Amino acid sequence: MRKFYVLLLVSLLVYGSAIADEGMWLPSLISKMNISEMQQMGFELTAEDIYSINQSSLKDAVVALDHGSCTAELVSKDGLLLTNHHCGFGEIQSHSSVEHDYLTDGFWAMSRDEELPNPGKTVSFLVRVEDVTDKVLADVTDEMSEAQRSEKIDVVSSQLEREARKDTHYESYVRSFFNSNKYYLFVLETFRDIRLVGAPPQALGKFGGDTDNWMWPRHTNDFSMFRVYCSPDGKPADYS
Repeated sequence: MRKFYVLLLVSLLVYGSAIADEGMWLPSLISKMNISEMQQMGFELTAEDIYSINQSSLKDAVVALDHGSCTAELVSKDGLLLTNHHCGFGEIQSHSSVEHDYLTDGFWAMSRDEELPNPGKTVSFLVRVEDVTDKVLADVTDEMSEAQRSEKIDVVSSQLEREARKDTHYESYVRSFFNSNKYYLFVLETFRDIRLVGAPPQALGKFGGDTDNWMWPRHTNDFSMFRVYCSPDGKPADYS
């Protein structure tokens, strides 16, 4: 969740007159911050293609695993998810045994019936992001102590979260950005029936270890695959 919902603005300082164009932004701010520059550099999508609350967009294909411990990408209309090997490591390990050492040998489900359930694992989709800075800071004054300020912000944030959830099955939370100068409300839809589909042997999936994880280019099969299931009406449901 933090990796794609809570994206921070990153500046890269370089020597000379070179200008750094790298960075990460809140997806809802793409249209205001840098979509024109991206398109001038050859980017062919629109801001609506990246983030939209009224139509399908890239935000609907990128998910948070386990409330933010990892990210994954939806790569098929049947709920197939692609993520890193270490993001599925715990599940691969939990299904392994002396007879079936999936960490060492890898695992591949040849049919839906062979996909392995993972109690407790979740996949969260971003429904929308809303700038609630004015609401959160409406009654905050310079005369307040830090404790008073934090208490007021917490009370208002909790109220906004409850209003966003109402009687839906969504999750919601308010988070601060830019040294607590901006506050954003995130609304999520979390699915609970997540099944392991496949993973390469650990020797390939974790080749190079944590050191190579931060190097480029990498020579590794660093991936694992899951599938997210829902109820017939498309809503989250327990394993069935």
